[in-house]
Amino acid sequence: MTFLLSIDDTDNLQSRGTGRLARSIASALADHYPVSGVTRHQLYVHPDIPFTSHNSCAVIHIETSAAGAEADIFSFARSMMMDDFVEGSDPGIAGAPGEKLGPAVVAFGRDAKQTVLTQQHARGLAKNCDIRLEGLGGTEDGVIGAMAGLGLARAGNDGRFLMAGTIRACRGTCTTEELFAAGIDEIWTLDGKPVEKGYISSPEGKSVKPCPVNGRIVLFVRETGSIYEAVKRD
Repeated sequence: MTFLLSIDDTDNLQSRGTGRLARSIASALADHYPVSGVTRHQLYVHPDIPFTSHNSCAVIHIETSAAGAEADIFSFARSMMMDDFVEGSDPGIAGAPGEKLGPAVVAFGRDAKQTVLTQQHARGLAKNCDIRLEGLGGTEDGVIGAMAGLGLARAGNDGRFLMAGTIRACRGTCTTEELFAAGIDEIWTLDGKPVEKGYISSPEGKSVKPCPVNGRIVLFVRETGSIYEAVKRD
């Protein structure tokens, strides 16, 4: 069973970002549960939506079937968020098994990429679908992005991985063999050509940013002469 834990609006302009906090929570959870990855999901950017920099949420993917694990995971993450609360932030946290996230939750996630949603909508959806959802300070507007993250992660074809396997160690120029060994399942050019051999460079020496596609971890690249360049997609 995959348990999805989504967080949003945990930062301010001077603090660490939501993605970094999600990776810290994931690393701590990994001491007790198998964590398969952390994904970033871009939400709607609009003047009526307050956000710190890019309006994105982060989702931690945890594999577990242990009795009571859902409540323990949620409580653990909630505690870490409260301990790391940043003044001026409006954090929200949501968690649920993937199997509990039906069409209404997936639709909410897709709507959050193109329209302005409300806390009332998010909280009503969570109540009706029996999903754990809490605001942890400020205006608590982060509950909107947290619910959206669950739907987008459940759909399985949105966002990009911030953490999976050892991909964060893949910086600069790497071989395809190194990338596959780090946890990437497939490498494709933007025009649909599979890449099985060669060298892949990451812009500015940063780690590669593969995407979730139909349950696979896929890195998209573009050809730049004799090597390929990793592409970051939202």
